[in-house]
Amino acid sequence: MAVNLSINLNKVALLRNQRDGDCPDLQAAGRTVLAAGADGLTVHPRPDERHVRRADVSLLSALVAAERNRRPGVEFNLEGNPFGADYMALCRAVRPDQATLVPDAPDARTSDAGWDLRRDGPRLRPLIAALRTAGCRVSLFMEADAAAMAAAAALGADRVELYTGPYAAAFAAGSPANATLARYAEAARAAEAAGLGVNAGHDLNLRNLPAFCAALPGLREVSIGHAFTADALWMGFDAAVRGYLAALGRLEG
Repeated sequence: MAVNLSINLNKVALLRNQRDGDCPDLQAAGRTVLAAGADGLTVHPRPDERHVRRADVSLLSALVAAERNRRPGVEFNLEGNPFGADYMALCRAVRPDQATLVPDAPDARTSDAGWDLRRDGPRLRPLIAALRTAGCRVSLFMEADAAAMAAAAALGADRVELYTGPYAAAFAAGSPANATLARYAEAARAAEAAGLGVNAGHDLNLRNLPAFCAALPGLREVSIGHAFTADALWMGFDAAVRGYLAALGRLEG
């Protein structure tokens, strides 16, 4: 199964927001990565608009829709906390292909934990139903906990996105990755057994991605932003996309 590559443009937007104006141009970045072969765009707007802004969401959604006329199957993935004031309204406005629900606080620097479904499941259930009614595929940001996957499916989710921060940290520290990868593989198998598709994201990069993909043969999609943007500073956007496609085993490096 080919793993889709969705590029998160948050850090490009963060750079833009350091100055007035539109440099770097977020839409141009989106067009470039899609033209280079990425399968979609991801954004995760925060309430303070410190990187992606509300207006960006509409513009990038329209960009992906236009690209779909040329490349059927490209997708727009909108991440966010559905308990916040804006996320559900944005989803209703643009109807992203995928709504990835993340339990981050408004002031969080980045997403760093998955959902606690025992605590949050009852509130999530009607929101998941509303998003699916609007035509969105719903993915829940989850820890690599095999025991939680059936509960995610029972809430009506279509997919889970496995939070890969612990794997990336273990890989970076030079720790043996077998035990960590085994936990992710077990969670992925449990998700698939429950009828869920499996995505992954957070701190995945060109070095740690191949081993992760090899351990999870049913992986559907990875969403990569911070590491991609850092690599693109040296490699350029086109080459960085090709590098990540090669790391996913989709073309020769």
